[in-house]
Amino acid sequence: MNSLPSQHESLADETPRIRPMVPEEARAVAGLMNEAFIVEAFFKIGDRTTAHEVFQMSGGGEFLVLEDSSGTIAGCVYLTFHGDRAYFGMLSIAPSRQGRGLGRRLIDAVEARARKRGCLAVDIHIVNLREELPDFYRRLGYVDSGTLPFSDADRASRPCHFIVMTKTLA
Repeated sequence: MNSLPSQHESLADETPRIRPMVPEEARAVAGLMNEAFIVEAFFKIGDRTTAHEVFQMSGGGEFLVLEDSSGTIAGCVYLTFHGDRAYFGMLSIAPSRQGRGLGRRLIDAVEARARKRGCLAVDIHIVNLREELPDFYRRLGYVDSGTLPFSDADRASRPCHFIVMTKTLA
């Protein structure tokens, strides 16, 4: 019987597979995102997303899922392309799997897909209230490139906005 790694074990011995989400996985992906984004409960009212929204969004972009050797989805990210730019968002890792480099693996996959499509840059939007995120993305080569209004202001319990960060692809 395969068992999932304990909190103290690494997934380094496993080779997670990153692949496009299939429509039947929209519910599982939404559940994973809602679990991962519970850290935003201090300002965000309600769940991060729904299966219906994930399914709809996949029509304008794609969700990549990261699955472990047992086929369990441990992470996901949303990716779209706009001309010579890529955008990713909703990066989510199951809370029990965080801190093991899985988010970095998904970001690497996003950047590789963007390069393959001929993109010159990748953009992300992070909520300014998530103070830990800018430094994380700066360490990966992203730089602040502007701000945008928060897209779901009616579901925010505190004033907030997006920080736009960009990485130039070489």
